[in-house]
Amino acid sequence: MTVNVGTIDRILRACLGLALLYLAFISDLPLFEGDLFRYGAALVGVVMLLVAALRICPLYSLIGIRTCRI
Repeated sequence: MTVNVGTIDRILRACLGLALLYLAFISDLPLFEGDLFRYGAALVGVVMLLVAALRICPLYSLIGIRTCRI
């Protein structure tokens, strides 16, 4: 697979991933007290962090989008 995630996209995904992990495990918001939202947010947060780290988004590959210059 080729790199298809650019720098700004990586930063936004990393911030979103960290925010979702924070909301899932550290915040005391009532919405995230249930298992569905807690583990759903954690799963999406981990996926966002993985995509930001690897710079490869499978969904972008399927659609044909590239946000990087390379």
